[in-house]
Amino acid sequence: MNHRIILPENEMPNKWYNVLPDLPEPLPPPLHPETLEPIEPEQLAPIFPMSLIEQEVSSMPWVPIPEPVMEVYRLYRPTPLVRAHRLEAAIGTRAKIYYKNESVSPAGSHKPNTAIPQAYYNKTEGVRRISTETGAGQWGTALSFACKMFGLQCTVYMVRCSYEQKPYRGILIRAYGAEVFPSPSERTRFGRHLLETDPHCGGSLGVAISEAIEDAVSRGDTKYALGSVLNHVILHQTITGLETKKQLEMAGEKPDILIGCVGGGSNFAGLVLPFVPDKLSGKPMRFVAVEPQACPTLTRGEYRYDYGDVARLTPLLKMHTLGHNFFPPPIHSGGLRYHGESPILSHIAKLGLVEARAYYQTEVFEAAMLFLQTEGFLPAPETSHAIKATIDIARDAAPGTVITFLYSGHGLLDLGAYDTYLRGDLKDEEYSAEDIQEALKACPNVGF
Repeated sequence: MNHRIILPENEMPNKWYNVLPDLPEPLPPPLHPETLEPIEPEQLAPIFPMSLIEQEVSSMPWVPIPEPVMEVYRLYRPTPLVRAHRLEAAIGTRAKIYYKNESVSPAGSHKPNTAIPQAYYNKTEGVRRISTETGAGQWGTALSFACKMFGLQCTVYMVRCSYEQKPYRGILIRAYGAEVFPSPSERTRFGRHLLETDPHCGGSLGVAISEAIEDAVSRGDTKYALGSVLNHVILHQTITGLETKKQLEMAGEKPDILIGCVGGGSNFAGLVLPFVPDKLSGKPMRFVAVEPQACPTLTRGEYRYDYGDVARLTPLLKMHTLGHNFFPPPIHSGGLRYHGESPILSHIAKLGLVEARAYYQTEVFEAAMLFLQTEGFLPAPETSHAIKATIDIARDAAPGTVITFLYSGHGLLDLGAYDTYLRGDLKDEEYSAEDIQEALKACPNVGF
């Protein structure tokens, strides 16, 4: 009985895959918020280093991974692909369930896959400090780790409700040598403005992004880093899908269904994009994106141009959005509480390559407990959305169906959330249709 498929280190991918040249329709470009014209690469230079800007607009199908990045990747990559035999038995399915375990990274999630190259490229261009946002803390942890690997300072703005729910994330971020502040904070003009309006504001990823960008553009030694959504982030995350492809081949399997949780889209897109050429060529394959009912970006948002942050400091991106003014309920899956979706993921969803579903947090935690009590590992609340969908799909699947989901992170720093669930105090949250329509009113009427 084969439980773990381990890719030899010398077969770890040494290039990232860029899906854009293979898509049947071009990706709508980001727009300058004032001129509404496609933004020029140099206009992003105050925020990002040029090497990442070049990757953002690259038409190269393959991008070589620099050796210094590979050296840090080798601390935890290749990651294992695991057959979930006990979970299969528990739910009575004859489908085959595999999970790609990204929780073995130093930060405990898939986020270092892009944090490491982002820190490296900033370092090579003379940047001394990086500012960023984080939701549940996985991205802030990953970037603080990566900055330490390359000798950079790091400042993290963490969504306030998650900062209070998950104090151990902040401890780990500080242990790596970074500084972390609850957002909205008193450190930025935008943060102070929000706190004057609402001193108890729980924050959102859109707010934290605004603070981190304001921080970056106010200093000459600082750039900004984003942990999801953008093309270069998705590019770096394709190492997971590329490894998964090789591991399934080693196991003699052909994937039928690929599943991942979705916030900004990086872990899901990183898993599925290397399989897009196969799907486009006619191979029967399903890509299932899973999100919270409290933040239903793909299932109930609109595909349109919108800002990536509340303060409207970013370019306009064509994406599934709930409106940049969206303030989600304080669910425990803080990494999935973002108003927008990756433009690449939104685009392939528009092309009909992706199906989406949404769940309430109590049913997600129930699935997480089943996974814990069968496979033995405690998943992050975000990851548990993928587990819930996997269980539901596997129960109805034909015998022999190969289902693979991305185990995007562990839940060892989310024990407060599990304690709430075990006490019976966890509440389901849903974002109402009225609130969605109200938030969407603030979106610019551009390029529908």
